[in-house]
Amino acid sequence: MAVMATAAIDERLAEGLAGHGLEGFDVAYVLGSGLGAFAEGLEDSIEVPFEDVDGMPASSVPGHAGRFVLGTLGGVRVLVQQGRVHLYEGRHPAEVTASVRAFARLGCRALLLTNAAGGLDPDWSLPCLMRITDHVNLQGSAPLKHSERGHGTPYHPAMGEALVEAAAAGDVELKSGVYLGLSGPAYETPAEIGYFARCGIQAVGMSTVAEAAAAHAVGMRVAGLSCITNPGAGLAAGPLSHDEVVEAGAAIASIAGRLLAEAGPRLVAASTD
Repeated sequence: MAVMATAAIDERLAEGLAGHGLEGFDVAYVLGSGLGAFAEGLEDSIEVPFEDVDGMPASSVPGHAGRFVLGTLGGVRVLVQQGRVHLYEGRHPAEVTASVRAFARLGCRALLLTNAAGGLDPDWSLPCLMRITDHVNLQGSAPLKHSERGHGTPYHPAMGEALVEAAAAGDVELKSGVYLGLSGPAYETPAEIGYFARCGIQAVGMSTVAEAAAAHAVGMRVAGLSCITNPGAGLAAGPLSHDEVVEAGAAIASIAGRLLAEAGPRLVAASTD
C-alpha cells in the first residue's frame, strides 16, 4: 500500500467520523477484548457502528463490539472505540493504525490504548491491570510511514502518571511493566513465554504496539493499559483460549471502568501541559 493511499485512508476515516458527529472530543479510548461495557457509563452519548463509518475496517474478533461511542465523562468529551482490527485478521498496518491517525486529524491529543494480555510474572494475582511503560514490537510489520520517525518510547510519562493518579483515586491496584506485541493469532509456546520473561517482559498480546507508534509519530500523547487476563502459556495448567480471555476481561471490567472513569480528565490535562 503506497504512502498516498495510506494518507487517503486516514483522511477518509476522519471525514467519516466527522460526518456522524464523532468529533470535538478531548480524549480517545481504544478498548480491547471484554472491556467495551465501559462506554455504557458515558453521558449524552451517541453510538455509531464501525460499518456505518466510511473508511473504518470492521473487526471480526469476538469480544469486540465494533462501534464508536461519543459522550461526556468527568466533564470531558470522550470518544470510545469499542474494538479494533488486528494484523492476524489479514489487515494492513495502515488499516490497523487508521483510527488513531484519524483521531489526530480531528484535533485529539490524548489517547488511551487498552488490551487484553497474558501475564508473565508468576507473582501477580490475575486478572489485574498494568500500566504499559514501554513495549517491544515483534509483529514483523512497520506501522510508520516512510516519512515518519519514532523517537523513544511512545508512552508519554505524564500520561502514565495520569493513570497512576486515576488508579489511586478509584482505589484500583495498578501494576507497571513492558508489553510485548506479537502478530498472532496463535498463542505463544511455553518456551517462548519463558524466553520473553527472561527478557524483562511482563505482558504479551497481539495489538497496541502499532497504534501506539503511529499515534506518537503524529503528535498524540499516548497511555497504555493492559488487562492481564491469564497467565502466559506454561505458567498455568491447560491450554489458552480466546473465550477465557474475554471472560476474564469481563470479570475485571468493573474495576477497569473505575480507572477509566477517573483517567479521562487527567489524561486530557496531561496531554496539554
